[in-house]
Amino acid sequence: MNIKQCHSELQEFLEKPTEKDCKVVVMPDFFLDRIVNLQWNLAEFTGSVGEVVKRKGGSIDGVHQMDLKGGNAVNTASALASLGASVTPILCTSEYGLQLIKYHFKDTTMDYSHIKVKGKASITTALEFMGQNEKINVMLRDLGALEDFSPSDLNESDFELIEAADYVCLFNWAGTKKHGTALAQTVFESAKLGGRGKTYYDTADPNPNSAGITYFVEEVLKKPQVDILSLNENEAITYANVLDEGFSERKGQLSFADYALEAARVLAEHCSARIDLHTTLFSASLKGKHEVVVPTFKIEVFRATGAGDAWNAGNIIADYRELSDECRLMLANAVSACYLSGADGMHPTKAKIASFLKTNRLTSAAMWPFN
Repeated sequence: MNIKQCHSELQEFLEKPTEKDCKVVVMPDFFLDRIVNLQWNLAEFTGSVGEVVKRKGGSIDGVHQMDLKGGNAVNTASALASLGASVTPILCTSEYGLQLIKYHFKDTTMDYSHIKVKGKASITTALEFMGQNEKINVMLRDLGALEDFSPSDLNESDFELIEAADYVCLFNWAGTKKHGTALAQTVFESAKLGGRGKTYYDTADPNPNSAGITYFVEEVLKKPQVDILSLNENEAITYANVLDEGFSERKGQLSFADYALEAARVLAEHCSARIDLHTTLFSASLKGKHEVVVPTFKIEVFRATGAGDAWNAGNIIADYRELSDECRLMLANAVSACYLSGADGMHPTKAKIASFLKTNRLTSAAMWPFN
């Protein structure tokens, strides 16, 4: 399939009315997010802060900031809802957090009855720095009640919801710091034994819980209960280093992007799940020896936070509609790019993505696998 054929398939999908809902369960994180958009690189920012500290405190004006709904589960839910999916969250937050969720999703028919009100809300301040031709985010997190979220917080109604879903999506393993591995085992076992849908895992950055990574890889990622494992470059490299002791030796021989793809190949070799890798230059899907790589789009980036969540939503919808691997990855890339390049910070609808595809080009058509 060439680029033109893939565009045609996607346009047909995006313009066709939805025949039936894709029922998705997302869990377990919701964060109160503040995005701090810094027009400096790290050195420039450090210098500015240092000057303020020297004068015993003060202000730095002109720093653009936004308060948004956050958390991998909630952001993916928002992107999925914009694409027409029926999404139900199983989350933990405070009473204030619950009211914010209801506000942010007031234009949907979302079921809030599975949200657990317990303790303190999770809060993130994301510092977005200027990098070389990209934005880089550093997230300062207060996990709140999420840190203690465990299988014991799930009730019979939650398990019935999980078993009835087309996709059961779990996020942010390190955020569920005390019980993340047990939560994944319980949720995915319920989905596979009693359910009918697929399991989808985006662990997010595992390094804040580095002590538990090896056990987690052995007891969750290498088990057959995970159907789709979604990762970015750093996550793939972290897990590949656990699975292959000699993997780190290849680092100096490859570009960062190629190193990440090699990491995904290591994961595909050791895990039964389909490995879906998303990077700034391309996305890739690997299952056993089968591999597809599709370049991303050339865009002006307004934000760095939330790219993977938007990508996951496009990936899930395309998988549900049984699009070809090439078109599935192109749609996921388009949803992410459309979100990152939108000044309003809103997740795109199918109509907006259709318009985006008509006016935006790929970063490198030479990477297209079937020219």
